[in-house]
Amino acid sequence: MASIRELKKDIDYLVFEVVSDSLTYAGISQENDSEEISAIIEDAVDLRNSLFARISNRPSSDDAAEVKGYYRSVRKDLFEGVDRLFTRLSDLPKGE
Repeated sequence: MASIRELKKDIDYLVFEVVSDSLTYAGISQENDSEEISAIIEDAVDLRNSLFARISNRPSSDDAAEVKGYYRSVRKDLFEGVDRLFTRLSDLPKGE
């Protein structure tokens, strides 16, 4: 199992990529999507903060399988959340 430190680094890295791509799109886009871009960035920061809170406030358990399952669900939620944010960003040029 990966360490908690590595999980936090993965969260920061992926959220930074969403924010970075959003700002890049805002800089090169001719369309006026600033409100939607701001919403995507805000949701990315909210995702980061909620995942960090879940990591920091893990329910205490002596069962190793339960602990691994808990962190596995955090990692799954990270990937699903980042995927949704990137999907929203990629749908902007389509005008949806």
